Amino acid sequence: MFSLKQLLTFAYESEYDSAYDLSEQKLFSKPKIYTAKGNLSKRWYVYFSFRHPESGKLKRLTPFYGTANKYKTKEERLEVLTIYRKSLLKLLKLGYNPFEDNSALYEKLNKKKKSSNSENLPSKKALEISNSENEEKYAEDQLTISKAFQFGLKLKEKVVGERTLKDYENKVSSFLKWLESNHPNIITLDDLSKNLFQKYLNDILVRSSPRNRNNYRTDLSSVLQVLVDNEIIQDNFVKDIKKLSAKPERHKTYSSKTENDIFKYLKEKDPILLLFIKFYAYAFMRPIEVCRIRVKDINVKDRTVQFKAKNSKLKTKILPQILLEDLPDLSKLKPNTLLFTPHKIGDKWEASENSRRDHFSKRFKRVVKDHFNLGTDYGLYSFRHTFVTKLYRELIKESSPHAAKSRLMQITGHGTMTALEKYLRDIDAELPEDFSYMLKRKI
Repeated sequence: MFSLKQLLTFAYESEYDSAYDLSEQKLFSKPKIYTAKGNLSKRWYVYFSFRHPESGKLKRLTPFYGTANKYKTKEERLEVLTIYRKSLLKLLKLGYNPFEDNSALYEKLNKKKKSSNSENLPSKKALEISNSENEEKYAEDQLTISKAFQFGLKLKEKVVGERTLKDYENKVSSFLKWLESNHPNIITLDDLSKNLFQKYLNDILVRSSPRNRNNYRTDLSSVLQVLVDNEIIQDNFVKDIKKLSAKPERHKTYSSKTENDIFKYLKEKDPILLLFIKFYAYAFMRPIEVCRIRVKDINVKDRTVQFKAKNSKLKTKILPQILLEDLPDLSKLKPNTLLFTPHKIGDKWEASENSRRDHFSKRFKRVVKDHFNLGTDYGLYSFRHTFVTKLYRELIKESSPHAAKSRLMQITGHGTMTALEKYLRDIDAELPEDFSYMLKRKI
């Protein structure tokens, strides 16, 4: 079986015409030139893919270097590789198949060479090349897309939280599966492009929503930026893709009656879930933050709780008396245990933060939402919105809007007045007084 080097040698030095029979499935991809982004210290080569006879999928084959890397200027290398690329394409059109014996093709080119050149051909031994040597060099030079992303995730592991890292891992895994399924011939980093990521994000958009598509864009861009910062790739293609306008998720506030009914029902049905909810309602914490609380994090004497918040390493909040009255005697519990576990207040629970949060989310759906037949617009966050609204409307009765918001900002923990005002608008907490008397005025 003759090697690609032997065949390409004759094609490189010969000129011939051929017809190319187009079929439904192309047997091969057009050969391309890899220039290592112009870096002459790296190997340049020609590469292509050929349809594997067993899998039926295009398979990336060992690249062809030839003598290109002996040249020390970009122009010379590109000139040689351009001839290689054209010659290889002609060979493929003539019927070269890397998975079959190409003796007939070799003999055809051999005869043509003899008829056009009186000089003796080099011996077969002199023309042979070790493909394994090329493969070894290729493996040294190229970092696969999969390995590059794994490297990026490994570095991210040191600078982000467990939940964020899990989100990155899920997004990367989804992209790699899509790539393998839709573009099996794309393996190495030099094949990545903005257009490729755009196609993937469009696929996410079709299957889900603009909001979800934007989340994939953000997480993939974050991992790619690590590769750019470490000079593994030159461009963050995803960063240049525009963010789509997405309607934000909205958790409705509960009516006074629904709120009272839920609290009354949980007092008998599930006291642990009720106390879990009251940390949203009275302390204005997020689900994941409540899941992080350990017994030792609560200081009953100072009426405070410390926890790892979304945007800070450690945060301290005041616990109102209405919540402290519902807490059990914490002095009887072990300090390092979690405050909330499935069956007990203050116990060990070998589960990740995400798993703990998901447990209480599913528990709320099973125990509360299904029982009260609540729609998708209502969830655990709805309690936070409900009680922020209630608190703001009480504060506004006694002070100006600005003073009420200033006091409220200390309680909710919003970083800026702008952020708080946007939040209040989103949950419709700011409502005007009854304006009926204006409508009754005679013109």
